[in-house]
Amino acid sequence: LSNIYAAAGRWDGAQKVRKIMKDRDVQKRPGRSCIEVKKRVHEFVLGDLSHPQKEEIYAELERLSRQMMEAGYMSDTKVVLHDAEEVNKEHLLCNHSEKLAIAFGLISTPPGTPLFITKNLRVCSDCHAATKLISKIARRKITVRDA
Repeated sequence: LSNIYAAAGRWDGAQKVRKIMKDRDVQKRPGRSCIEVKKRVHEFVLGDLSHPQKEEIYAELERLSRQMMEAGYMSDTKVVLHDAEEVNKEHLLCNHSEKLAIAFGLISTPPGTPLFITKNLRVCSDCHAATKLISKIARRKITVRDA
């Protein structure tokens, strides 16, 4: 319900629902994306900084972002359901769990290796578009299976 209010730009309604959820100790499941590399499953969440290769992962994301912008990509910030400035929304989108998993897969596997990522929630439209473009830029088959 809070997402419906937020998508409609009714931030007061979204805030009320989120407060009720907090008061009743109701929590949303965080989005998680997983990728298997060298027989080990690596799991990522939004803005994840826990991975031992976080510097390399974020450097790869930055490199990909530059290439995507050069190719004409523009973030779909309307999928960010928080009352935030556009710049902050773009930053949030860059750190979605599936993008982190893709960046990790690209730096951890040989060129040409297909990537298979699973996500416990639905992939947002921005990540879907970004994945298609990253696949083209990196010349990799990238599959993201969502809920």
